[in-house]
Amino acid sequence: MTKRINSAIKLLAVAAALGAASGASAQSQGEWLAKVGVNRISPDVTSGDVTAPSKPGVKAEVGSDTKPIFSVGYMFTDHIGTELMLGAPYKHTLYGAGTIQGTGKLGTAEALPPTIFAQYRFCEPNAIVRPYAGIGYTYAYFRKETGSAQLTAILNTGGAPVTYSLDSKSAGSVVLGATAKLSERFYADLNVVKTKLKTRAHFSTGQTLDIKLDPLAVSLSVGYRF
Repeated sequence: MTKRINSAIKLLAVAAALGAASGASAQSQGEWLAKVGVNRISPDVTSGDVTAPSKPGVKAEVGSDTKPIFSVGYMFTDHIGTELMLGAPYKHTLYGAGTIQGTGKLGTAEALPPTIFAQYRFCEPNAIVRPYAGIGYTYAYFRKETGSAQLTAILNTGGAPVTYSLDSKSAGSVVLGATAKLSERFYADLNVVKTKLKTRAHFSTGQTLDIKLDPLAVSLSVGYRF
């Protein structure tokens, strides 16, 4: 996780250093911006314990996923704009952690996290590279939660298969990014989004698990202004 953050910060620092360069007008007041690309979400998990009756220290870890992403934005001024980020559902795998570390997959779940940002774009509209920063609102919608045989073996040994659900939650997000002019209308976009997200898993056995996901998302896209 630290290596991914450091690499992204270095790329954004280079973009900021290039921000004074000039080129054709881009991302000006009144323009719409649209982009498509790929996005990788990596949860930074802090797990609580499954509630009683359960063995002590039964926790969970959550895997990463990469999916297409697209967004639409609008520039209210030459520097202030908004952007709505959307994408395909991310499929995350839950693994055993804590005292059940190494027991394998506990289940899977899909997440849809649409996010709307208010952004400030640095440098002038004619800069070839424009760093930006913003704050936003994320709604994390979870669906298609599926438990594994391993989950049943841990929480309901010898009993009926265990199912579970995750609470959908609102969360705050921050974004750091930069765009680079490719042509008169096209541009490249790199950004890093950090979201503070906590949810709760509800198992069919009546037990619950509180878990902080706090995902880091890194995306690379190609955009078009019109």
